[in-house]
Amino acid sequence: MADYRPKVDWPAGRIVPLPHQSTVLRGNPWGDPTERELNVYLPAAYTSGGAPLPVLWDLAAYTNSGPGHLNWRNQGENLPARLDRLIGQGEMEPVIVAFPDCYTALGGNQYVNSEAVGRYADYLNLELIPLLATELNVIDDRESRGVFGKSSGGFGALHLAMNYPDLWGAVASHAGDVGFEMVFQKEFPTAAQVLAAFKDDFTDYIRAFWRKNRPSGRDYTAMMVLAMAASYDPDIQDPTKIHLPFDVRTCELDPERWQRWLDFDPLLALDKQGEALKSLRALYLDVGIYDQYHIQYGTRRFTDQLNARGIPHRYEEFEGTHSSIDWRLDHSLPYLVGALKKA
Repeated sequence: MADYRPKVDWPAGRIVPLPHQSTVLRGNPWGDPTERELNVYLPAAYTSGGAPLPVLWDLAAYTNSGPGHLNWRNQGENLPARLDRLIGQGEMEPVIVAFPDCYTALGGNQYVNSEAVGRYADYLNLELIPLLATELNVIDDRESRGVFGKSSGGFGALHLAMNYPDLWGAVASHAGDVGFEMVFQKEFPTAAQVLAAFKDDFTDYIRAFWRKNRPSGRDYTAMMVLAMAASYDPDIQDPTKIHLPFDVRTCELDPERWQRWLDFDPLLALDKQGEALKSLRALYLDVGIYDQYHIQYGTRRFTDQLNARGIPHRYEEFEGTHSSIDWRLDHSLPYLVGALKKA
């Protein structure tokens, strides 16, 4: 049989699961698990008694979660294999990488605090960061802690950096949600068509979605829009009642509700939270020039604003779309690790 796997001559790291019972996720409206495992990549050089190592946190895209990034791949590398290679070939120094599980009944996460989804920013900031510092030999310091992600994960990385600058010292966003008008509004007609039959009670649709053997692409679009609405415009009095920023019959925007989404747009949040990015040790952004969600346009505006405000960053565009862009981690991860403070 042909050897379809390239030989490697560098040592492999290992994955350590850290069980955790969350307090801040208790009472979340969808009954999502409060007991989860935080999977952590430890490089081959890691020892419990040696020099502590910096930490990167991996935020998965919508429809995915941390455990999914550990799965074996028939072609290419999963993330632990990529880390082994980058470290083994001397492209970056050893680093610990955490893979939080933030999956929800709404199909993913935006890593914000929301009464209609759960307090996932607090889950990361207040529970998982201290858990890692207690259980492993890490440098427990903002200057040695970074976060990265793609799509919703990239948005989450920017959101954490802009809102909790005392905790996060380096950020990489690969095609993160920026410029909400272009990213989301084109999805609203499809979501309206799917959700019109459910009027204002979308919990029935969510139940129906999970009963389907093969949800369609239109179903995933509708679920994504519901997840965004729950994240950005929660109903505090009735958290499972999701309010859309448009009418499902006419698709006419509700300006007040849409503004609540826009309040989370990193592009517009720069006016109030841009100063937080100036203190970062590294800020990396990239996007494909053919991104099918048109994130390249919002990202270009975002980087223009960063330049105008004198906020240091690295920005790259590449030949590609929103899909199959894990190879871009070869560019961002060494940049982040190189910027983090070492022991």
